[in-house]
Amino acid sequence: MDLPPLLPAAVALLPALAMFAVALLAPRADAPVAWRRWHWASGTALLAALASLVLQLAGVATAPLPGLAATLTGAWVALLVQGLATVIGGFSSRYLDGEAGQPCFVAALGGVLAAVHLLLLADHWLVLIAAWAAVGVVLQRLLCFYPERPFALLAAHKKRLADRLADVLLVVAAALAWHEVGSGSFGYLWRHLEAGPPSPALQAAALCLAAAVVLRTALLPVHGWLMQVMEAPTPVSALLHAGVVNLGGVVLIRFAPLLETVPAARWLLVGLGLATALLAGLVMLTRVSIKLRLAWSTAAQMGFMVMECGLGLYTLALLHLLGHSLYKAHAFLSASGAVAQARARDMRPPAPPSAASLLAAPVLAAPVLAAAALLPVAGVAWPWWWSALLALAWAPMLWWPATRATDATGALRRVLAGLAMVALLGAAALAGHALPFGVHDAPDDSAGPVALAAMALLYAGLALLQARPQALAGWRRWSYAGFYVDEYATRAALRLWPTRWTPASTD
Repeated sequence: MDLPPLLPAAVALLPALAMFAVALLAPRADAPVAWRRWHWASGTALLAALASLVLQLAGVATAPLPGLAATLTGAWVALLVQGLATVIGGFSSRYLDGEAGQPCFVAALGGVLAAVHLLLLADHWLVLIAAWAAVGVVLQRLLCFYPERPFALLAAHKKRLADRLADVLLVVAAALAWHEVGSGSFGYLWRHLEAGPPSPALQAAALCLAAAVVLRTALLPVHGWLMQVMEAPTPVSALLHAGVVNLGGVVLIRFAPLLETVPAARWLLVGLGLATALLAGLVMLTRVSIKLRLAWSTAAQMGFMVMECGLGLYTLALLHLLGHSLYKAHAFLSASGAVAQARARDMRPPAPPSAASLLAAPVLAAPVLAAAALLPVAGVAWPWWWSALLALAWAPMLWWPATRATDATGALRRVLAGLAMVALLGAAALAGHALPFGVHDAPDDSAGPVALAAMALLYAGLALLQARPQALAGWRRWSYAGFYVDEYATRAALRLWPTRWTPASTD
């Protein structure tokens, strides 16, 4: 039986409406009532997101709404974000028990999610700009939940500045594209690009869009606020790292038809994504705080994901986004158990990896992944350089400890288990290409070897750190400080937009 065309559109819009309703109603209630309203609205939104994805997979015709369009990619991400938000909301109701301002927290949480859902439905420049700006504006209330913490205020201010710069770039991109195409609709833009190569105006629009995503995704050099928001409550960190900061990847996938025609924009994404992944990956190795390690890990993963989009590996970028969101939400919400785990490790510290394993691990992993370069998946061949890059990324799973010869059997078991894990991860990545994401890859074979060389450099630094840690003591101090990039960025931000980021004195 055919469904009315407006029904799928209404179902796709329902998560945003449910979250907007709780954002309006929660501030007028006390904490228990606000949380009950949240649970009802979140459950409704989750069921609607699931129903929207099912309708998209079934190919049910959807009536267009002004400025909005339900897409298969957006439906997958909407289900992910709402599912994580439902879990985070339940965690928050216990985590914040007894705290003042819980109704405002619920309202801000609902407002952020309403804006995220609207962004995932955006099919017009104005809707995209407004929704993404709203995400940042409402998120400020969550980041400053503890206004007496100076670094929370500083992080919120730095994010506000990055967001406003990104808004300006998006407005410029929209104006250029609108003037060239004659409409702000994305559908008109895709059809215009199919008719011929992009004009200089559209190329400039693509560059502005790529730069805006860099600012919104906390890549170099504006990554510092992502580390300093650790002053916010843990559920805010979980929401930010699992469902907000990675929206830039969704936008890049949405604008794949434009980016594929502008090599300069793709190189910008690859370059800054690689630089962020390298720096954040090295800094993460020197940090002790669990939450800070997770934050630097997010910066590295965002750089990696943006690089994947610049390389045209959109399916892998979407798989990366989904997997990273699930992992980071779990990691932040379970961070309270990190102390016990750290004590257990201190009682029996792991042996350092042997020098032979540092050299042999990539060589052993490469043949396992080499088949990916030969197997066309979903009509797109997996590039050879991506197999080599993954071999370097997953090589640490094959390291074996520097032990006596009598422990050779244990080392062999470890290597075999690592190879099995690499094979499973490779198979999962390949299987992901068969899932109906509504994404089409366009690998860039000119930028791929550059990314591979950068990954080899990162692996060499990691291996050297493991083999000769004392020889790199001076470098470790620089790495621990993040190579002082954020210090310079913070000074520039405060000069550009001065603000008071320490709480006012109560004397």
